[in-house]
Amino acid sequence: MIALMVVVFYFLLIRPQRKRQQEQAKMQNSLTPGTGVMTTTGLFATVVAIDADDVILEIAPGVETRWVKAAIGRVLVPVDDVEQDLKATTGTLGTSDTLGTADPAVHDVPKTAEQHGEGQDSTSRKP
Repeated sequence: MIALMVVVFYFLLIRPQRKRQQEQAKMQNSLTPGTGVMTTTGLFATVVAIDADDVILEIAPGVETRWVKAAIGRVLVPVDDVEQDLKATTGTLGTSDTLGTADPAVHDVPKTAEQHGEGQDSTSRKP
């Protein structure tokens, strides 16, 4: 019974975690100058240079910072590539059966507190 539990834990916890770590390391080692990235802290930047375990990122024109490769959370895909992928899978972009709009960025816009009905603070709410 204990051996069965060890096997279950291996397939449910250990193996998927190792796979994610390997994919993350592969992504971090495949960085090239000019690639848009997002760090694990949410900073959007462009890779300028790679130096061993460090990456030099440009966060604004003329502003460069040095980061450890492990701080790169994901590589950003240009919007043009996303639009081409959508056209290839659906045949057209913006039809009502796919996105409902021609602009894929519209779907990433978060709602404000007022749109959620949370426009009043707790002191002015009526029971």
